[in-house]
Amino acid sequence: MTQTSGKTDLAQIGVVGLAVMGSNLARNFARNGNTVAVYNRSPEKTRALIDNHGDEGNFIPSETVADFVASLERPRKAIIMVQAGKATDAVINQLAEAMDEGDIIIDGGNALFTDTIRREKEVAEKGRHFVGAGISGGEEGALNGPSIMPGGPAESWETLGPILESIAANVDGTPCVTHIGPDGAGHFVKMVHNGIEYADMQVIGEAYQLLRYGAGMEPAEIAETFKEWNSGDLDSYLIEITAEVLAQKDPETGAPLVDVIVDAAGQKGTGRWTAINGLELGVPITGIAESVFARALSSSTAQRAAAQEGQLPSGTIKELDVDKAEFIEDVRRALYAAKLIAYSQGFDEIKAGSEEFGWNVDPRDLATIWRGGCIIRAKFLDRIREAYDNNADLPALILDPYFKGELEGLIDPWRRVVVAATQLGLPAPVFASSLSYYDSLRAERLPAALIQGQRDFFGAHTFKRVDREGTFHIEWSGDRSLSEY
Repeated sequence: MTQTSGKTDLAQIGVVGLAVMGSNLARNFARNGNTVAVYNRSPEKTRALIDNHGDEGNFIPSETVADFVASLERPRKAIIMVQAGKATDAVINQLAEAMDEGDIIIDGGNALFTDTIRREKEVAEKGRHFVGAGISGGEEGALNGPSIMPGGPAESWETLGPILESIAANVDGTPCVTHIGPDGAGHFVKMVHNGIEYADMQVIGEAYQLLRYGAGMEPAEIAETFKEWNSGDLDSYLIEITAEVLAQKDPETGAPLVDVIVDAAGQKGTGRWTAINGLELGVPITGIAESVFARALSSSTAQRAAAQEGQLPSGTIKELDVDKAEFIEDVRRALYAAKLIAYSQGFDEIKAGSEEFGWNVDPRDLATIWRGGCIIRAKFLDRIREAYDNNADLPALILDPYFKGELEGLIDPWRRVVVAATQLGLPAPVFASSLSYYDSLRAERLPAALIQGQRDFFGAHTFKRVDREGTFHIEWSGDRSLSEY
């Protein structure tokens, strides 16, 4: 294989793994003036990239890791776009052995952040730098400008920053990339980004379900509704593409495409990781967790079929007894409210993770780089950035004066929608759980007092009192006297 341009210059960046994401990322680098070294374990994919897109820029293809590394300028920079797990470890080891001190290995896949922490330590012991970089935007973003969340050593960012800025999405003159923090910070933030994405997609689906089977609207009509919503507070990438999906007809049958697609949602793990980590950190990310469970339930096809065949009782199902236009507006407002909760919970988890691992992640940076390229880009991210500009120590995003004011106009429609979903017998787990979370935050007293009393009864776990300091226990099996610890 020879380089397509005929030049002999060394490459500024290399890409390992040339499936669609890797190939598109390599093309993006080349289109933006970088000489790009490319390598794939199967040479056929490397040849396909050069044959189909070699005229888009300057590529240096290689058929061996040794040749690939030799084609990179120092300090060498190679980004890995291979399947997460053992394949990633194998490529990292190959590159680390072939590279020299100070060279940089970047993992651009969706790796679990704890794996990234481990890999960074292992690679550092060999004198190389390792960067876990979250990349969001899918295939289109990889080609035309993603949002990039690199972690790793700060000195690596000094080298990588300009080249990553050259390919990132750009909003108002600001590239959608910045150094997130040490070791696993970049992949952690990308994980939570995807968790927010899960909740956002699920609650959009719940809104669709309510409009379809509550208001009796057909997909094409709902598509127009979402298109209209995308011009206001809900302006976002996911709302935009929802309108496109709902408007699409099946090329074979002419039926709405959404009616032809099997209603079982897949997942690759990042949402599940987000939910698990929320539990580990003790952060109530209820909307995100419910969205993960909703995907799991949708894919429990045998169980669902058995439940339908067994005709589980539904109770009394009521028809919608409100004005259609008013109901549509209620759903819009409820959707806005639930989306705000998803982002607020996601930022809570990032704050907790940053404190736990000492990363010092700045939420303003995330609100900035998520405005373009990524899947959860939305109009109100500018407002989120302003919220943290005004108070970097916000206890919760929804306590910002602007968002608190927004919620004043959303809470009543939100309650009506949750009630309507229940009466209609339509599942709305994210709408409902997010509302319960909101009400739990604002409640003066929670039933946790009773739970703590129960814990003290069966396990002597003790409790605190509202009227004085200290830790206490009731002698439940004795004279019910109070002991202080």
